[in-house]
Amino acid sequence: MSDRDKHIQLLFAAELQFRLASAVRLATTLEVQPLDLPMEWAYGKHRVTYEEVALRPDQADYAADFLHRSATFLMAVAMKDAILAVVHDPRTSSDASTRAAYQIARLIRNAFAHAPLSPKWSIDPDCRDKVFAVPDVIALDTTGIHGAAFDWRHYDGPLALFRLCGFVRTHVLKDLPPPRKSAPIPGNRVYQIGNLILEEVDEIPPEAVTVLIERLPDGGIPLGDGYVLYPKSKE
Repeated sequence: MSDRDKHIQLLFAAELQFRLASAVRLATTLEVQPLDLPMEWAYGKHRVTYEEVALRPDQADYAADFLHRSATFLMAVAMKDAILAVVHDPRTSSDASTRAAYQIARLIRNAFAHAPLSPKWSIDPDCRDKVFAVPDVIALDTTGIHGAAFDWRHYDGPLALFRLCGFVRTHVLKDLPPPRKSAPIPGNRVYQIGNLILEEVDEIPPEAVTVLIERLPDGGIPLGDGYVLYPKSKE
């Protein structure tokens, strides 16, 4: 297997982990994620019981957020290494998108490297006050963020990084993936905008609580933080 092919596999593995972490995060929030662990687990010379490793639902929901963030970090690491494997000096590449993809992946990797559970931006002096962008995929404006806490708003969130991972795999490493096989039909019809989760139901659940909310002039229902709910028929 060539070095290029190996990194294509690693990039795809990072994308799969991100997708799985996204599913786990959603399931724990909706409280449908099983939290089963072995009653007794032996590995090498160590042994633990269920009581030692069991998770409460609130602990699982908390940990799922960090799991999702870790998957984001690993995509950045995989991208940085993959670009370096096929581009001699990505900082000076003749392709602007390759240069930007490398710098974004590298800077995100650096943000996590020294504090993975509480990442902060560590921007090199020659990369400060600049915008690195891959058109229609991702943009990172480094102005004023050196030393600041890592924030999805700086690079437009985890989906932008997921798209960047696919871009690196197909555009930089020239991967030609086969047609996708059909995925299983989801058990719940869920829509997500940012961290706002909406679940489609056939009828109002009996435990639902009535909330009095004044509609907006156009009929929308404000959900807070700028989110507005409209009927399905409204554009």
